[in-house]
Amino acid sequence: MDAKQAFRTIKQGNVSPMYVCFGTESYVMNEFIERLLESLVQPEHREMAIVRFDTGETPLDVIIEEAETLPFLVPSKIILVRDSVLFAAGKESSKVEHRPERLLEYMGQPSETTVLVFMVPHEKLDERKKLVKTAKGNEYVVSFSPLQSEELLQWLLKRAANQNRTMGNPAAEELLRRVGTDMHSLAAETDKLCLHAGSGGTVTLESVRSLVPMATEQNVFKLTEELAALRTAEAITLYYDLLKQREEPIKLMALLVRQFRNMLYVKELSSQGYSPQQMASQLGLHPYAVKITGEQARKFSLDRLASMLSELADLDYAMKTGRVEKSLGLELFLLRTGSQGAS
Repeated sequence: MDAKQAFRTIKQGNVSPMYVCFGTESYVMNEFIERLLESLVQPEHREMAIVRFDTGETPLDVIIEEAETLPFLVPSKIILVRDSVLFAAGKESSKVEHRPERLLEYMGQPSETTVLVFMVPHEKLDERKKLVKTAKGNEYVVSFSPLQSEELLQWLLKRAANQNRTMGNPAAEELLRRVGTDMHSLAAETDKLCLHAGSGGTVTLESVRSLVPMATEQNVFKLTEELAALRTAEAITLYYDLLKQREEPIKLMALLVRQFRNMLYVKELSSQGYSPQQMASQLGLHPYAVKITGEQARKFSLDRLASMLSELADLDYAMKTGRVEKSLGLELFLLRTGSQGAS
């Protein structure tokens, strides 16, 4: 099941005896764990009712033994297990010996007083493993993939509404442009804006622009937008601002290279009929980042993108060998790129 279904079943009071939570969206996964705790454990019982393990350090036999042991002084308990060994794809890095058959036996007859939760911070599970197949068959698996751009926008609006504040789409979109797609950072900035707005107030576009600093990577997004729109003066001003913030030119160039490369990939994959979700998975990007990158890529031809990447490779060599002063070299690239245009 997906995260939405999992949240809905908990709200309805239907808690599974076991969960295998996997995916790269750690914020939503942590939120799910918190909702699970709220539904099962009284605040005063948390110390006794929550047990934590890591399969990189603890044998599975110990974890299952704990799961089968009756809770002490509390009606039920939750066992939280961080796992990159049992369910994840790839090589097992743990030096601890595990017996997967113990967990298979447990899944056949789980404890009625324990909820066993495996947290797997990986994009995919290893579908070849019997553990994964059995967990899926029992509907224990919950995926936590990054939210789509529209879902992320709606999540921001809802977070503000839950605090008795109003946030319009323009303000939410500007917040995404400034902070990026990291939900931990978005939550913190949204809460700050809500505090500024006051109870019953409105989070405005102006307050976002004045109170939320632009993250470095988002500044690079903005830099490429200015170049694509042939707004060279704005691009140079933004570059100067980044230098004043003591950003290293080589770091900025590396971010530019990554963005232009992603634009090239998105443009090519789009021409091959890939959907935004498929592109996000293929490139390891957030769906919102794919959306913004695709909008930027439409303003450049494939040849122009390839040419700029070649120029940046030459500039990287020149900067690192001392043939050109770093900040001046990147500034000249921006001026040259702005004058030549996107085609």
